[in-house]
Amino acid sequence: MRTSKGVEWAVHTLLNLAWLGDGEPVSTAQLAAAHDLSVSYLNKQLQQLVKGGLLESVPGARGGFRLARPLEAMSMLDVVLAIEGDQPLFRCAEIRRCGTVGERVPTGGFRRPCAVNSAMGRAEEAWRKALAEENLADVKADAEAHAPALASQVRRGLGRD
Repeated sequence: MRTSKGVEWAVHTLLNLAWLGDGEPVSTAQLAAAHDLSVSYLNKQLQQLVKGGLLESVPGARGGFRLARPLEAMSMLDVVLAIEGDQPLFRCAEIRRCGTVGERVPTGGFRRPCAVNSAMGRAEEAWRKALAEENLADVKADAEAHAPALASQVRRGLGRD
């Protein structure tokens, strides 16, 4: 399963906002500069996170974005759905019905669902279930276990220390 870079950008942005720990909004420009990202592209991801209920947008000169809820209440699936949408990853084109092979299947031979489509559906369901079980608080804790000074580095990088 492949996701866009936007999912990675979104997860890192959510974690960075959590590491700030003050609930104050952060501008798109500051968030983008922290990882040398495109401001316009990151802003699209941030708007999608707002629509997905993961971020709040605060208007005004001192506005920006802040977490809409605690990381414990955000799953990796929430982020993927906010950025990628809820469309199935696999779209069966019913290739089994095409060409000379499809022509040779007797009438009624396609009554059962496509086995390839069914297998891909089960795999996607398992993937989504695994993502739903990973909350961002656990991801944050794992990152901190590997890099204990990360929170202070993020605060410095975003001009908060």
